[in-house]
Amino acid sequence: MKIAIIGSGYVGLTTGACFAEVGHDVLCVDNDEAKVASLRAGKIPIYEPGLEEVVAKNVEAGRLRFTNDTPEGVSFADVIFIAVPTPPQPDGSVDLRFIERVAREIAPAIDSYKVVVDKSTVPVKTGEKVAETIRRYAPEADFDVVSNPEFLREGCAVEDLMKPDRIVIGANSDRAMALMQKIYEPFVAPVLVTDINSAELIKHAANSFLALKISYINAVSAICEASGADVEKVAEGIGTDKRIGRAFLNAGLGYGGSCFPKDIAAFIAISDDLGTPFDLLKEVQRINADQLDRFIKNIRDALWVLQDKRIAVWGLAFKPNTDDVRSSVAIHLVEKLVEEGANVRAYDPKAMDKARQLPVAEKITLVDSPLEAVEEADALVIATEWPEFASVNFKAVKESMLAPLVFDGRNLLDTKTMAKLGFQYRSIGRPIIQAVSAETQAPVAATAG
Repeated sequence: MKIAIIGSGYVGLTTGACFAEVGHDVLCVDNDEAKVASLRAGKIPIYEPGLEEVVAKNVEAGRLRFTNDTPEGVSFADVIFIAVPTPPQPDGSVDLRFIERVAREIAPAIDSYKVVVDKSTVPVKTGEKVAETIRRYAPEADFDVVSNPEFLREGCAVEDLMKPDRIVIGANSDRAMALMQKIYEPFVAPVLVTDINSAELIKHAANSFLALKISYINAVSAICEASGADVEKVAEGIGTDKRIGRAFLNAGLGYGGSCFPKDIAAFIAISDDLGTPFDLLKEVQRINADQLDRFIKNIRDALWVLQDKRIAVWGLAFKPNTDDVRSSVAIHLVEKLVEEGANVRAYDPKAMDKARQLPVAEKITLVDSPLEAVEEADALVIATEWPEFASVNFKAVKESMLAPLVFDGRNLLDTKTMAKLGFQYRSIGRPIIQAVSAETQAPVAATAG
């Protein structure tokens, strides 16, 4: 199949590369000339495990190409995927100007039957608007619009696309559906066929439900801290119920990133516009915001005053295995610490370049290693659960710090190990560990508050 992808960001580039990997001819279109030049050389502007190798392999094989020319992409392809950004507006609704612009650019270039696919996460009824726009600027165009939402997780996007849990295709045309099924024939996964509006709702509903699970366990973590219970044991106890499942029941600093905050806000706005307010999701938002505030309060309670305290922060990306710092809770944490006058020294294995582009970078010190971050630190904060942080030499960490105080915002470390090493260790929803008692060789725990 000949496929064009309009937009070469996380979704567009990964989708295009994986389509090429299974044998399709793919032309990715992007209006950033520097990005296109880099991609043609087999280099990618983001960190995503395995993606650079797939891009380079398929560029060399000639199955994956890049251009700045949208009409070229439309003329080349049988199926055109729209994968441009859909950023949030101040009121939480989705800014659809990039979608509308692409629809206008596609319209006059349609010279034969085309399937236009909304791959970007968009509000319900966007497909109708895309079709109306194309007809407005090209009344004679022969085309169908399809919704094919993505379910890619940053950090494992290539695997998610090559081995998807399910493929959702929303179409109102058998002709369009036949082409879509041909595209996805190499992928072994259940295919859910729906109307366009249902497909558009599935993505927002799915992400909102996952965010709800995260906020639920974080609300439970506050009760655990107050009572001396262990949220990880509670999560295990409820997660083994097959009706619930253990996934997304990990207490922490809250959800962040480029999808969840935006999608929950969008779904709330969509529901309000339809006259069916989704108050449950508004509570999910509130719990998520309160989780970080509660964590900051715990740091403040332990240090008394944050002004002029040197605080090491490990992790800036919103999750491990990505360099994405968009709406990262770790970044929000750093910003709040800086607002209270703390001197922050931060490190991330992959997100340093992206972090340097943020306004807060001018107010903190970005360092080259975890150990450099903790030099003469009053406290260490773990803000992203990079696996390598768990294997750092914590004896060296303790020797470098002014005080052996660790705040683990991701429950990455083992409480007993930290106690034996002599740290005061505070995590999320687990008892505070003061130190190991010399008499009992057991951790001394105290409930929060």
